[in-house]
Amino acid sequence: MKQYINPSIAGREPSATLAINEQANRLKAAGQTIYKFGLGQSPFPVVSPVVEALKANAKQKDYLPVTGLPALCEAVAAYYHRTQGLDYKAENIMIGPGSKELMFILQLAYKGRLLLPAPSWVSYGPQAEIIGRQVQWLPTRAADGWRLTPETLDVHCSREPDQPRLLILNYPNNPTGVSYTTDQLRALAGVARRYRILLLSDEIYGELDFSGRHHSIARYYPEGTIVSGGLSKWCGAGGWRLGTFAFPPELDAVRKAMAVVASETFTSTAAPIQYAAVRAFKGGDAIDLYLKQSRFILKNLADWIQGRLTTAGILTARPDGAFYMFPDFSPFKSVFAKRGIGNAGELCDRLITETGVALLPGTDFGRAGDEWLLRMAFVDFDGAAALRALQGHSLNSSLSTDFLYSHFEHVVQGVDKICAWVTA
Repeated sequence: MKQYINPSIAGREPSATLAINEQANRLKAAGQTIYKFGLGQSPFPVVSPVVEALKANAKQKDYLPVTGLPALCEAVAAYYHRTQGLDYKAENIMIGPGSKELMFILQLAYKGRLLLPAPSWVSYGPQAEIIGRQVQWLPTRAADGWRLTPETLDVHCSREPDQPRLLILNYPNNPTGVSYTTDQLRALAGVARRYRILLLSDEIYGELDFSGRHHSIARYYPEGTIVSGGLSKWCGAGGWRLGTFAFPPELDAVRKAMAVVASETFTSTAAPIQYAAVRAFKGGDAIDLYLKQSRFILKNLADWIQGRLTTAGILTARPDGAFYMFPDFSPFKSVFAKRGIGNAGELCDRLITETGVALLPGTDFGRAGDEWLLRMAFVDFDGAAALRALQGHSLNSSLSTDFLYSHFEHVVQGVDKICAWVTA
C-alpha cells in the first residue's frame, strides 16, 4: 500500500522536536544520562487556579460550538483588550485543539504562498508542504538578531506585488528567543499593509517576554493580522491542547472558512479544557505572580547560559523571552572537521551520543546546511520545585550561582558538557 500514500507525505519524518524527544526518552530508558534540550515544553506546572477549574469541570461532556465555548471566546477577547488594547468580540475568536491544528487549517483555508523568516519553528513549513502550498524562506542575519527586517520583506514582495501571501511572524521566537521592538513591529506592519499580506502573529510565548511588556503587531496592522495564542507555553499546559486565534472583522471570511474545515475534522475542542481555560484567560493575582516568577527564572537562566557559552567561544544572541537559544558553533568548524563532523546535524548526533545533550540543528528551522547553528531549549528542570524555592526571593535581584546550580542542575550540567566537549 506504500505506493498509494499521498506523495506530499510519503518519505517525511515526524516533527523534529517530537522525534528528538522520543530519541532522548529511549536513550534515557536505556540508562544513559540525557540532557533534554530538544523539545520546547514548558518546565512549569499548570498554574493552580486553572488546575482547580479543570477539576471542577471534569463533568463537562457535551460537544461545544465549533469555534469555541462562548464564555471562553469572551474571556480571550477580554484578555487581548486588557493586555494589548485590541478590540475583539467573542465572535472574532476561534478555539482549537492546539494552535498547531489551527495553523494547519488556516493554511488549508487560505490560498497563498507561505512566507517564513529563516529560522522559524519546525512545523510551519511542513504543514504548508503537506497541503501543497509553496514555502518561501526570507533571509535573516545574526547581526539583526535573526529578526526579519522590513527591507527584506519589502524586497521580496516587490517582485510580485499582487501575489497573495501568508506571513507567519513568531515572537518571542522559537528557535532564537528574540523579540521585536515596537518600532520594528510598526515598520513590518507598514510593509505588510502595502502588499496586503495576511499576517499570522504567533504570540504563544508573548507572556514569557522577560520584560513582561510584549507588544502585538496587531496594534499596528489590525485589519490584516490574526493573533495566535494558547495555553501551552505561558500556562504550562502543552498536553491540554488548547489554542486560540483572534481575527479582526475584516478577516471574518477566513474565520468562517476555517470553521467549515473544523466542523468536518476535529468538531470541537475538549469541553473540560475549554471551561478551565476561561479561568486562565481571566488572569488575576495568582496567575500574575506565576508569570512574573516564571519570567524571572527563565531570564536568569538565559543570562547564565549565554555567559557560559560566550566564555567558551560559542556565539549566541541574547534572548528576549521564552526558553530558547540559537547558538552558533562556527568558530569551531575546523575542530569539528578534524573530528569528522561535517555539518550541524552530525554535530547534534555526536553531542547526544558522547555527552547526552539533545539539541536540534538549524536546518530543522530553515537555515542553510553549511551553517553551525543549533537550537537549545533550556527546559530540563523541575519548574514546580524552582517556583517553590523562589518564594520570598526578591524578583529585583539576580539569582545566585548557588541557586542556579542547586535548582537547575541538569541545565547547568548540560551546558557545561557542551562547552567542555567543544573546547576539549
